[in-house]
Amino acid sequence: MFEKILIANRGEIALRIHRACREMGIATVAVHSTADENAMHVRLADESVCIGPPPAADSYLNIPAIISAAEVTGADAIHPGYGFLSENARFADIVAEHSITFIGPTAEHIRLMGDKIAAKETAKRLGIPVVPGSEGSIDSLAEAEKIADAIGYPVIVKAASGGGGRGMKVVRTPDELGPAMSAAGTEAKAAFGDDTLYLEKFLERPRHIEFQVLGDMHGNTVHLGERDCSLQRRHQKILEEAPSPALNDKERERMGGIVAKAISKLGYIGLGTVEFLYENGEFYFIEMNTRLQVEHPVTEMITGLDLVREQIRVATGAKLPFRQKDIKFRGHAIECRINAEDPLTFAPSPGKIAEYHPPGGLDVRVDSALYAGYTVPPYYDSLISKLIVRGTNRNECLLRLRRSLEEYVIGGIKTTIPLHQLLIGNDDFVNGAYNINWLEAFLRDHEG
Repeated sequence: MFEKILIANRGEIALRIHRACREMGIATVAVHSTADENAMHVRLADESVCIGPPPAADSYLNIPAIISAAEVTGADAIHPGYGFLSENARFADIVAEHSITFIGPTAEHIRLMGDKIAAKETAKRLGIPVVPGSEGSIDSLAEAEKIADAIGYPVIVKAASGGGGRGMKVVRTPDELGPAMSAAGTEAKAAFGDDTLYLEKFLERPRHIEFQVLGDMHGNTVHLGERDCSLQRRHQKILEEAPSPALNDKERERMGGIVAKAISKLGYIGLGTVEFLYENGEFYFIEMNTRLQVEHPVTEMITGLDLVREQIRVATGAKLPFRQKDIKFRGHAIECRINAEDPLTFAPSPGKIAEYHPPGGLDVRVDSALYAGYTVPPYYDSLISKLIVRGTNRNECLLRLRRSLEEYVIGGIKTTIPLHQLLIGNDDFVNGAYNINWLEAFLRDHEG
């Protein structure tokens, strides 16, 4: 087992990792920018090292500073959390070169799945269903037109190195294809330094469903069920639940089995999430995230497993202590992402927390690094808390979530708590009748 882990992240996920380490008897090192010197994970860690000024490029993305902090403190492993350097293959390589364990998959798998075209080709080869589209990158408008005519409009142009909705353009008619490719390529080049594009069939009303997988170094792989992440704004997830209200046990078992078998063939080590669009009873692979997910708590709530603990154990070379038949799903869980934003305009709302009172009670969990007097800095992602509740069924879960949102007090700044209260009171959501386009329409209607 590791003696000391450096946590290369900040906020609620850094605190989440610290807690798992503490319960495993592992010392922690917190790294932080000057803006985060009073952050909760910094205050609780065994050691802390300042790695730079507020901009992420000069601190949380500063690889030499993080490696130096690990060497100075004698950390034998680094946990990247999510975001920042968590899916940076070069960082994983550099960590290994310094004889430090990277808690995550191999750099090879990060690199493979980070390329959307290569990931799709790999998924297809492993027997995972994919969205109809180009076999690889599209190099000309003529080639794109031929593929679009074959699979039928609407289609979507995507950046091979994309993420967060950037470099993606929906095309409904042949006349729109050329301008869409130009715009997507320009946007992708500016955001990712890579204007490689590919083409897929555009699904009109799909759900976004992802399967959590876990593999060890001994060839053992399991899936831990699915999460429904269809409530999205500008391709950013707002709320997640497990299991999906759209699937039955037969579909879950079938698709989970396909995913677990494919990931085992890949030789994947650690936690990973295979994401799909789901429409009319069919699954279509979109990408694989080679890291811990923001929404991992809903899976933990219905399986009773500590995914961060298992992630750390696997990185030491330990075998999974369970098999697929041992994984049992109990009840229903929902996570609300609470951001420091105006609940209607989504304008950022950093500032000092005047008062803070999280909800509690049976099966209520709050993952947050907030405290009264803490100042939310304006430099980073606006996610400040995750409220996760579980019930014996979805209806009980919704009732518990409604009560918990009513109790949650975050004073001094604006948050998206009121938005979540609106969402869970809506009949479509209560009935589970939503897709990835539903939230955008809901917000437009509400603004109107």
